[in-house]
Amino acid sequence: MSQKQYNIQEQKQIQQQRLSPLQVQTVRMLEMPLTQMEDYIEQEIEINPSLEADYSHGDDELETYDRQQQSDESERRQDALDDALERIGQDDRMEDTTPLSDDFNPTQNYYEEKNYQEAGSTTSFIENLYEQMREEELNDTERSIMEYLIGSLDNDGLLRKDIAAVSDELAFREGLYVEPEEVEDVLHRLQEFYPPGVGARSLRECLTLQVERMRGTKTNMMMYDVLTKCYDDFINNRWDKICRTLKMSEAQAETVRKEIRHTLNPKPGAAFGEVQGRSLEQVTPDFIVYVNDNGTIAFEMNRGKMPTLQIVQKDEEMIESLQYANSKAEREALAFTQQYVDRGKMFIEAIRQRNETMMRTMKEIIIQQREYILSGDDADLKPMLLKDVAEKTGYDISTISRVSRSKYVQTPWGIVPLKHFFNEGYDTGTGDAIATKTIKNALKEIIEKEDNKSPLSDDKLTAIMKEKGFPIARRTIAKYREQMGIPVARMRKKI
Repeated sequence: MSQKQYNIQEQKQIQQQRLSPLQVQTVRMLEMPLTQMEDYIEQEIEINPSLEADYSHGDDELETYDRQQQSDESERRQDALDDALERIGQDDRMEDTTPLSDDFNPTQNYYEEKNYQEAGSTTSFIENLYEQMREEELNDTERSIMEYLIGSLDNDGLLRKDIAAVSDELAFREGLYVEPEEVEDVLHRLQEFYPPGVGARSLRECLTLQVERMRGTKTNMMMYDVLTKCYDDFINNRWDKICRTLKMSEAQAETVRKEIRHTLNPKPGAAFGEVQGRSLEQVTPDFIVYVNDNGTIAFEMNRGKMPTLQIVQKDEEMIESLQYANSKAEREALAFTQQYVDRGKMFIEAIRQRNETMMRTMKEIIIQQREYILSGDDADLKPMLLKDVAEKTGYDISTISRVSRSKYVQTPWGIVPLKHFFNEGYDTGTGDAIATKTIKNALKEIIEKEDNKSPLSDDKLTAIMKEKGFPIARRTIAKYREQMGIPVARMRKKI
């Protein structure tokens, strides 16, 4: 007896949240510190003829804004991309040329260079990636894989290894047996970190990852098509062939070419390091906090050299006059101008939303950390997580995370990273919570004063901390010590 089989098709309605082009633009801006925003705005002004800038705000220093300096920075980025394209055969190699050794530790430099963040300290590129990693929900295996991947990045922020090779190295060096697919899954999460392009395995992937963060506009979609469908023609500068393949006009191709040259960075790690790794004197604060004599606190967002933007009036007038155009030439002129006017308006609105989000976030941080801002003493830091600020401001945790990354605050007692205000709390069991930074500072101070010939064990440190009013467990002492890059007692002993 034959049995008939029926294919049943079931219709389901699934809700998916998609970011609008404006939201994508705003999110991207939120990740940028002031210096990068200044550069980003200058690049947009160069690309978009419908934008005009007013640099007259602020004091005399702002009026003497050196546009040539920003132009030189843009040229350096273009030179870096040109150099990367010339070295395409070498840059895209994945084989690992580092010889295996028993004492190899990919995170060694991180732990040797890492110091507990104090007021005015700067953050290295690798350290910032570790901070972002701590915000991710990872199990122990995923965390070990990501730590190894971060430690394997080169100075440009790229991964010059094949995934299978990383899997083998994890087994050989770390005793961690995972499939290449598991490594790739973790790598994809790392590639979502800031700066865009980090963790890429080739120049092509690096540029494509950056464009994916920018998706939404027609130009960005064309950039993506160039990199994914015509990459060989792109690296060989065959734009005539690209135009035929993608059915682009010469004007569109020129716009895409300029956008790629001005906005994409072939060395995301190196560029980030220029901002994060510089000396304290070179740090540009994104916020300035003032404490008045009567104890009130005021703050402002540092506008730096960012101009006030507006749409060129004649372009808006032209759109108004051509809205009922009949001729082909007039319709083309209208479409061309409309594209740049719409892009400019979205860019201006994204800046406004960025500024509003940053101001609301900073205001809530000041409210929650008032005592610390008044004193500058880490002992006055209160436990405060990203979600605490998110709940008060109404933003997502991811939004608060983006605001706090790579930003600095100038206070009466020094310049500090915005991330310095965020810290976990430890419940003492008496109903009181102590900020993790306060505990770490106390622990660090004890270790710095110990006898180097007879360093304190974790058990002894636990007892001393309890005497000082920090009743925390031995395993917590060990965890905090490791997070600060402080080795165990036997490694601290000096003869």
